[in-house]
Amino acid sequence: MRYVLLASSALVSVAVSAQAMAEEARPDETIVVTAARTTLPPSALPLTIDVISKDSLDQQVAISGSVIDAVANLTPSFSPSRQKLSGAGETLRGRSPLYAINGIPQSTPIRDGSRDGYTIDPFFLDRVELIYGSNALQGIGATGGVVNQVVVNAPREEGLSGRVLVQGSTGNFESNSFGGKLGGLLSYRQGAFDVTGGVAYETRGLYYDGAGRRIGIDNTQGDVQDSKSLSFFARLGYDVSSTARLELFATRFNLEGNGDWVQVTGNRATGLPSSSKRGDIQGEAASNRVETVNLTLTDTDLGGGNLIFQAFFNRSRDIFGGDVNATFQDASIAPNGTLFDQSANRSRKLGARVSYERQFFEALNVTLGFDSMWDKTQQDLIATGRYWVPPTTFRTLAPFGQANLKLFDGAVRLAGGGRWENGQLKVDDYVTLASYNSAQVSGGTRAFDDLLINGGVIVEPAQGVRAYASYAEGYSIADVGRILRSVNGATQSNFSIDDVNVTPVISNNREVGIEIKRGPLDASATYFWSTSKDGGLLVMNSAGVYDVQRQRIEIEGFEINLAVELPVDGLKLGTGYAHLSGRTDSNKDDKVDIDLDGANISPDRINVWASYNRGPVSARVQAGLYLDRKFDGAPANTAFSGYTLTDAVLRYDLLRWGGITLAASNLFDVDYVTYNSQTIRSTAAATDNARYFTGRGRTVTLGWDYRF
Repeated sequence: MRYVLLASSALVSVAVSAQAMAEEARPDETIVVTAARTTLPPSALPLTIDVISKDSLDQQVAISGSVIDAVANLTPSFSPSRQKLSGAGETLRGRSPLYAINGIPQSTPIRDGSRDGYTIDPFFLDRVELIYGSNALQGIGATGGVVNQVVVNAPREEGLSGRVLVQGSTGNFESNSFGGKLGGLLSYRQGAFDVTGGVAYETRGLYYDGAGRRIGIDNTQGDVQDSKSLSFFARLGYDVSSTARLELFATRFNLEGNGDWVQVTGNRATGLPSSSKRGDIQGEAASNRVETVNLTLTDTDLGGGNLIFQAFFNRSRDIFGGDVNATFQDASIAPNGTLFDQSANRSRKLGARVSYERQFFEALNVTLGFDSMWDKTQQDLIATGRYWVPPTTFRTLAPFGQANLKLFDGAVRLAGGGRWENGQLKVDDYVTLASYNSAQVSGGTRAFDDLLINGGVIVEPAQGVRAYASYAEGYSIADVGRILRSVNGATQSNFSIDDVNVTPVISNNREVGIEIKRGPLDASATYFWSTSKDGGLLVMNSAGVYDVQRQRIEIEGFEINLAVELPVDGLKLGTGYAHLSGRTDSNKDDKVDIDLDGANISPDRINVWASYNRGPVSARVQAGLYLDRKFDGAPANTAFSGYTLTDAVLRYDLLRWGGITLAASNLFDVDYVTYNSQTIRSTAAATDNARYFTGRGRTVTLGWDYRF
């Protein structure tokens, strides 16, 4: 089937569309996608863009419980969710996306703890914006695209308003599988002033798979099962004038494991997945705490243009579970094989962003801006007070400009721009761990800069028929922390930071495609290919720890989406397909020779869905078919066997008393091993029995929410 689809994709015109999410209603041209950093509608941009609306987001969160799962369910080219706190290996179009809250980066590229998908409770979100493919619109990190989480809107009406949520969930109705959530949001507006405050608390039980087994808990990397989270949101807003607004908001998200269960190792060779049993963990439970503060000044009519200024602070602390890992051993502290330790990532970001957009001659739209950020990150071993990754500071300064020219009354648009990234990486002198033979590394400062360009053409020969082609470059750091901590004194003596490959990953994205939105039909097709000469590849070592290897990476693929409104009022049907192929250079001869593995690229996938929305009733049934895949150059036991998961959700809005939502994920209780667990490639793959996880079985969620 994939070859038939590939052949049909080849017939697509040289064009790429600002693709609206197939299951969404037909996009309103007044929608402003803030992640694109322009007031132009998506149809005017040579980018593949999706917007998950508030209603769709709430629907998906009721099914799955998180923003990550919502994006994974709706986006064929997003990899299957790991269903863990760690999102390592979760990619968009085969590369890591940048997660942001109102444009504020949540990723920690210097030492990527892969916790950036859990930084705000979805109860406080209005929508999620997705920009596909490598781009530098939001700065560092968007080699796979951007997942921008936009917080709830300020109140428009005078007086008091708010929302309350009460929710419960269970897997196979075992007593220890029950979880619950309480959320409240209160807003008040008086004249030019408004204030909003909210709190959300969630507790999660143990997860069970389709065979009724307790799913193995990941005590080390972190898990969302057997956990609790407490989140706060606050915002103050003031309308300075009829066009200018000053707004300050702050969020705090804290998720931590309860520590009531420990993992039981499985057996990959016999197909026995890991499980869990009652027990007390050693050390602190894995947790994720993120705090974000943002001050924004906007003026929609300053000198005839639109001004946006942001100043932000972001702080995160990711604690990983501890163990007696070979990497942590140091005979000068304790006999080998006895030393317990655990690590914690700590990161602080301080930054400011300003952009000014103005239209000239009713045809030319120009945006100029400047971004700056200081990121200080380190990874500590908190039980013994050692550094695993030394304090490392990254500073970036980036002026940018974008232009969009409308020709022939909008039948043709030309768009393009550039961003000059000036980066500086500073590392103090440090000593690697004893397991890396205590390498003495001389610190220092590394500076680099690059001009990142983008451009595209959009053609709209008839209303509702649109095509485009584009090229864009993205920019990221290849997890410098993993590289720094793995310097080995046995083979690398008199080492300096100048000897470490900490140069950024520059990736590019080329797209062609077409979009048709006429009458009841909503269809699109996109073909893309992306390369990076010195990419960052995750490879697990014999100790079960991921290292980074710098290798050439080439990725290509295509996506097809089709939705149709049926004659039955309120009923829609849709389907989507994504094919990805990724190769890397294993022998460093600048030619790709083996496939990317499951930690770096997602499987081919088909989505099928049906939705109904009329009167007080809304419902959706969706199925994701993950197709089997073999990896050239990988061990046979890393092949993916594929699986199909089906979800359903039903909501009924009461006349005066809110609405009731009933949802079920994995409706048919399929027993399966997760994609990430099936496809691990490492020197320890044959004996990696700890990370052999099954996925969640049928999970039922019942909720009531009330808006006033």
